Amino acid sequence: MQKIKNPRKILIVKPSSLGDVVHSLPFLNALKERFPKAEVHWVIAKRLDGLLSGHPMIDKLWIIDKDNWKVVGRAWNTLKELKEFFRNLRNERYDMVVDLQGLLRSGVITMATRAPFRIGFKEAREGSRLFYTHKVEGGRDIHAVDRYLKIAAFLGCDIRNVCFPLPLSFNSSLITHHLSLSDDYAVIIPGARWVTKRWPAERFGELASRLPMEFLVVGGRSDIDISNRVVNSSKGNAISLAGKTDIKELIEIMRSARFVVGNDSGPMHIATALKTRVFAIFGPTDPQKTGPYGRSHIVIKSNLECSPCFKKRRCKKHECMDTITVDMVMEKIKETTGMP
Repeated sequence: MQKIKNPRKILIVKPSSLGDVVHSLPFLNALKERFPKAEVHWVIAKRLDGLLSGHPMIDKLWIIDKDNWKVVGRAWNTLKELKEFFRNLRNERYDMVVDLQGLLRSGVITMATRAPFRIGFKEAREGSRLFYTHKVEGGRDIHAVDRYLKIAAFLGCDIRNVCFPLPLSFNSSLITHHLSLSDDYAVIIPGARWVTKRWPAERFGELASRLPMEFLVVGGRSDIDISNRVVNSSKGNAISLAGKTDIKELIEIMRSARFVVGNDSGPMHIATALKTRVFAIFGPTDPQKTGPYGRSHIVIKSNLECSPCFKKRRCKKHECMDTITVDMVMEKIKETTGMP
């Protein structure tokens, strides 16, 4: 198939989730190295736009409220919003659109641009591949980062140097206040979108109480309760910032941390991208596909036959997480960091 050589304007469709958007950043870096003069736009979900807002490699963000689009009671308003959104996309006259999401919604957005080159994965779900002019085999048994880079390679990009281009340093009085407590601190991420991916909060707290440093507990508003449980079990060795930071502030907290310990989650992948050492606790998901990218990070998991099961909701036994003890995590941290 014919490939576009020098696109003037490119659209990346990757609305969510936080971890998946982080995994897409090496693709962005490779794309800009291959087409440095191209104008790059990105479709991103509302509340995740802070990760890419002001990014020097992105010329325009299209922020969509995909959760509102699902509300049946506002279907008429959604149709009007989509009509205007699609019209505006067509007016941009993109030379190339890359759908990294691979779902029906993203496929429809890709088609609506009417770009001559619309690229996605052969194995994209919900029929979205029907909207592409070019299809790339990504594979299902490789890490998400490497999967996205297969499309970069298809476009002629050099993918040998994997780089996560995150925003530059960002200052915040909130960060300054809490980090002035100690120059040596670590971060705990007790939350995760799936209940089954969460290690017990009390064990995170016990871990903090047994290590000779301070801990900052991070998360969104939905993680406030679980973060408070961590703090209450830490014997005064942890402070909760759950619900108090935006994404840029979260990036700065991760950037300066000695290490991060947490579940399979978006913030964990931010820490990985910043090259902050990560101790990731895995149960129902597969670290080979969505674990911390790079050899310097440590995955802690049980060796049960049922793991990974990819169950999003409660498991009757939840053994894959419950059998991971505080001692197991402490041993890995001390062994890797040299901490006494």
